[in-house]
Amino acid sequence: MPQTESPGSEAGPATRLRWWTELPLVLLVYGCYSAGRLLARGDVSDAVDHGLALLRVEKFLHLNAEHPLNRLFTGNPWLGVPADFWYASLHYLVTPALLVWMFRAHAAHYRAARTWLLTSTFLGLIGFTLMPTCPPRLLAAGYGFVDTMAHYSSYGWWGGEASAPRGMGGMTNQYAAMPSLHVGWALWCGVMLWRYGRGPAARVLAVVYPVGTTLVVMGTANHYLLDAVAGVVVMAVGLLLAPAVMRFADRLRARFAGGSSRAPASIVSGGCQTSAGERIPRQRASRPGADAEPSAVPTDTGDGAPAPAR
Repeated sequence: MPQTESPGSEAGPATRLRWWTELPLVLLVYGCYSAGRLLARGDVSDAVDHGLALLRVEKFLHLNAEHPLNRLFTGNPWLGVPADFWYASLHYLVTPALLVWMFRAHAAHYRAARTWLLTSTFLGLIGFTLMPTCPPRLLAAGYGFVDTMAHYSSYGWWGGEASAPRGMGGMTNQYAAMPSLHVGWALWCGVMLWRYGRGPAARVLAVVYPVGTTLVVMGTANHYLLDAVAGVVVMAVGLLLAPAVMRFADRLRARFAGGSSRAPASIVSGGCQTSAGERIPRQRASRPGADAEPSAVPTDTGDGAPAPAR
């Protein structure tokens, strides 16, 4: 039966988790994240300014991974098309699949893993709100980026507006680029596979998936290198905050539960209690020769005078 560990410990079950309570929770959090991500659009000019500022910082640091990757994916469909499928689908398939796997196969660690993921996701939403950022593909053509999702849109279900299906571009926030949760979630998946997967194949996937996702988000011109770095930072902060979040959730649960979940005491003063209203008298301590001692309690003879003790 799936169980969770107490905060700050990966061992020792605290409460049982059921899929019919976990699924609505995860869907609710993801729904809040998606709605908040959509609403946190910000001003387009501010988003463009933030994107150009990132490019300037990268130029100052002599970092330029986006341009060569983008040219490679644009000039080679055998790389660009799979990269677009990777970007448009794996983010939404691999992460839920690993959540289910953790719930079923590693229940003692599931709650900590889930809390880490959800905490980091909310931190990412804060980043989208405070710093709407224009991705490289939406910058003016003079900056040298090609939107591979639009370039290869005839191969897939997406259009020219991020990974949204054709005609549904208005349902996504194209300026939610900082931080890159594609990279952040992929890192979470890699850690789960590395720690709990079995065999060398799991270890290989634990490295390939986050590294491949980082290359894909830059090669498709959906994120800057610094977006990917910010995604890693968000996951690190979420990992540090997760124990505190679990302790807070436990306090809330205890407060709402009150004392209703306490089991009735089985040992009471004056005797043992086996069921409501039924008591077993306390037994006298036995000592050597106790059976041979005369009773110190006088008995009534019926004529009003106590009989001598025997």
